[in-house]
Amino acid sequence: QVQLVESGGGLVQAGGSLRLSCAASGSMFSRSAMAWYRQAPGKQRELVAAITRSGNTNYADSVKGRFTIARDNVKNTVYLQMNTLKPEDTAVYYCASQSIIGDYWGQGTQVTVSS
Repeated sequence: QVQLVESGGGLVQAGGSLRLSCAASGSMFSRSAMAWYRQAPGKQRELVAAITRSGNTNYADSVKGRFTIARDNVKNTVYLQMNTLKPEDTAVYYCASQSIIGDYWGQGTQVTVSS
């Protein structure tokens, strides 16, 4: 069983920055692939960024060059640094983990970018 707790969301003006954190419970973090997803009102949940156990990353085209995903295997935490935020980045952001014991999701954190 893995519990994921996101934090760091909030309201920011366009062009601003936020850093999301996701703290994972248990001992599987270093053996888990981690990802951030988001879901805007009326839209499907989409992958924003992912990081493998070895640290390889990939990003949605819409956030490349603006967002950075990183992990700290000592703190069991994955981060999403979001810069140059745009109103279209407004969504609930979810942390997800994937390992041999299954897939888990956090409860989500709201990010709102005002124009």
